[in-house]
Amino acid sequence: MHWLELECRVDSEATEAVSEIFSRVAAGGIAVEPELVPGADDGVVLGRSATVRGYIPIDQSAEDKKRQVEEALWHLRAIWPVGELDVREVAEEDWASAWKAHYHTFRIGQRIVIRPSWLNDQPKPGDVLISLDPGAAFGTGLHPTTRRCLELLEPIIRSGDEVFDVGTGSGILAIAAIGLGARRVVAVDIDPIAVTTARENVATNGLTARIQVAEGSVDSPPVEEKFDVVVANIIARVILELAPCLVDRLRPGGRLIVGGVIAERATEVEDALSRLGLTVHAYQDGDWFTFVGQIDGE
Repeated sequence: MHWLELECRVDSEATEAVSEIFSRVAAGGIAVEPELVPGADDGVVLGRSATVRGYIPIDQSAEDKKRQVEEALWHLRAIWPVGELDVREVAEEDWASAWKAHYHTFRIGQRIVIRPSWLNDQPKPGDVLISLDPGAAFGTGLHPTTRRCLELLEPIIRSGDEVFDVGTGSGILAIAAIGLGARRVVAVDIDPIAVTTARENVATNGLTARIQVAEGSVDSPPVEEKFDVVVANIIARVILELAPCLVDRLRPGGRLIVGGVIAERATEVEDALSRLGLTVHAYQDGDWFTFVGQIDGE
């Protein structure tokens, strides 16, 4: 069998949106190749762009699938910088390993290292290693708010903390929290595919006993259960709906991290969190905002 390789260069903010478009038709898998730029100590960190690739089997429906992708990308360009779609034919033996070849180990923040599950790159002493299978486009670490949430977890997580991860996606934040010292994480998502992906990644990292992954939302654990850190990297509309419940899950002195907020709704989200009694700090990355809140007086 031969395959069509669809390739598109995008701004990093659009990576997950373009990956989702490709996933609708790409039965042969999706690959995201981040832009890697020099970092400290001869390492590399993520740049501001990425290349998304998808693989479609060449059959009678291939052209129609390619046209679907082209139309969806045309609409997406009204929101984000998205390059033109490049298409080439690859043979079966090339496709079998092509998508994996585009993933690399990279660093986020001071200590967190994201490594594809099939690589053997060794972390440095003190690093928090996350072995991730990015086969599904849930939280690869490329989106600006995912990166920011990871960076914020570093100083916030304390040894022995219990963490609630709402909208866990790939499980990347839950896995990072354990590596940074949390004792236990409850991770939930309403998408059953995300739940399956998160469970697989948790198992790959040997953390099944410490991270509970379940299908559901903020009301999934018993209502009396409280947490030291609550994180919800989702979208503004859902954050606004869930904000009272998210705050209610905090123990005294606990911290709430919310991300995935577009700039147009940042003030609305910040005001809503403040009205719930939180002292709020905002972090902006391009068109995206992430907030950290703590109960006043704690």
